[in-house]
Amino acid sequence: MAQSPPADLIARLRLRGLLPGEGAEALAGGRSNRVWRLTGGLVLKLYDPSAATPIFANDARREVAALTALAGTGLAPELIAAEPEAPAPWVLYRHLPGGRWAEGAAAVAGLLGRLHQQPAPDLPHAPDGSAALARQVRQILALCLDDAGLAALEPAGEVAPCGACALIHGDPVPGNIVIGPEGAALIDWQCPALGDPAADLAIFLSPAMQLIYRGAPLGATEEAAFLAAYPDRGVIARLRALLPWFHWRMAAYCHLQTGRGQTPYAKGLALEKAALQRSLRR
Repeated sequence: MAQSPPADLIARLRLRGLLPGEGAEALAGGRSNRVWRLTGGLVLKLYDPSAATPIFANDARREVAALTALAGTGLAPELIAAEPEAPAPWVLYRHLPGGRWAEGAAAVAGLLGRLHQQPAPDLPHAPDGSAALARQVRQILALCLDDAGLAALEPAGEVAPCGACALIHGDPVPGNIVIGPEGAALIDWQCPALGDPAADLAIFLSPAMQLIYRGAPLGATEEAAFLAAYPDRGVIARLRALLPWFHWRMAAYCHLQTGRGQTPYAKGLALEKAALQRSLRR
């Protein structure tokens, strides 16, 4: 990660009166874009559009739409300025005080429950139902050198689309959840969508994503607390029905990332394959 943001961008922000002081600190945690905390309590994110994958979009326009729609809710940072259509897109937002989430799964369930009840801006639709998820898995595997036997693990049966799509974050992993003095909030809004809320729950519960961002999968007690605290039992029922497809999809994603040299995802692949087998036995 570059230690300093582009000088020309900083100069333009200063001319617009958006930067009150000097200094920038590179922030850890982001795996797709370069992010700096600037003097004055601001965060600058410089996008790398090539970092998008079939599951996780990387779109500054989506971030601007989500932050604008969620202004004043406490669920997301305050947007200050952005150039989502620039050759090197960027967004500038208010830094959220607090630390990265590591424990207390019920608080995350409440956070996602509040998000899924918000009015949704105009966003692309996420895959909805088992057939759409299966198509996405095949898109992921097509990017890999081989399918590692994952094509043969496609779950049987079909779960219909939910139809009534909500605003979903798209990437609610531990690294994107901030626990601050005013409660929990979400950052890194580069892949929100209109979709099945169960998809957000599945990504948070994913053993691979918990391993990559927290160091260990959720335990049985943590998972049970999360499921009990989410406010919509209908969404929980859909999550349970779609778990085989969600684990299959995340296994394919881990295989893709492993092939791109991201070695921690190899263990994530094994975890997701094991979770897929458990979900099929339920």
